[in-house]
Amino acid sequence: MDRIEEILSFWTNEVGQANWYQSSEEIDAAIRRRYAPLWQVAAQGALAEWDRTARGALALILLLDQFPRNMFRDDPRSFATDPAARRHADRAISEGFDLQIGPPLQQFFYLPFMHSEDLVDQDRAIACFTDRLRGTDNLRHARAHRAVIERFGRFPWRNAALERETSKDEAAYMREGGYRKALQAQDELNAVVK
Repeated sequence: MDRIEEILSFWTNEVGQANWYQSSEEIDAAIRRRYAPLWQVAAQGALAEWDRTARGALALILLLDQFPRNMFRDDPRSFATDPAARRHADRAISEGFDLQIGPPLQQFFYLPFMHSEDLVDQDRAIACFTDRLRGTDNLRHARAHRAVIERFGRFPWRNAALERETSKDEAAYMREGGYRKALQAQDELNAVVK
């Protein structure tokens, strides 16, 4: 099995959809052990040719965007390859690779935009989850992420890892529930719209 297929099999079958968004030291350690050296290679741009196929692009985006969030929690390296992940995601979407993969893995083509601290990228995530992958809970999360960026211009929960000073407003927000509060506000807004 080549590395692309190994990554996709690991993420789909060993980690599994139920654990994709859960914090687990066991999963984090497995990703670190198996993929930290390959992440370093990808971070240097040495795997860029992977983005020439749908499955290769997906594996590369996972390696650059999702895996560092597991491998390096509360560490600046969690976000170090985000710009590269967005570039590869942009190319993959323009090639229609996301649509070739389909759900549920399709969502990982859009997460680099949702993980961005730029409103333009946040709008791109919302557009992708609205137009290209309907009927999932991802749109709710994309809107909540956008609301945080609109309010603060960044994700306050990253401040410690990135050694950024937390404003009083951000500290109050985090004390009051942080991202869970953003999701709750999004749910309340959705209830009013319905």
